Amino acid sequence: MMDKIFVCAVAELLPGEARRVEVDPVVAVFNQDGKFYALADRCTHGEASISDGYVEDDCTVECPIHAAKFCLKTGKALTQPATVDLATFEVNIDNGNIYVLVPARVAA
Repeated sequence: MMDKIFVCAVAELLPGEARRVEVDPVVAVFNQDGKFYALADRCTHGEASISDGYVEDDCTVECPIHAAKFCLKTGKALTQPATVDLATFEVNIDNGNIYVLVPARVAA
């Protein structure tokens, strides 16, 4: 089961920008030339926020601290020092709004 989490209106996330979404796990949503991608927001090498990274034209994001690069489409770690891929999440556009699908939390 998945939870559909509101991110923002499409018009609020411009191409080349990212938005941090405070859910569990924390997610970074990117606009790459009108296509939207969602990755886990913590660099797998360190504790840097990927949403603060540098979005490149080749559909990658560079960690703002150690320069590791990740593929926005697959979450794959492309350069050192990162060797572990980032989790990816499905993005839905509905009625002009961006939503990310994350695993539902089971109430205890």
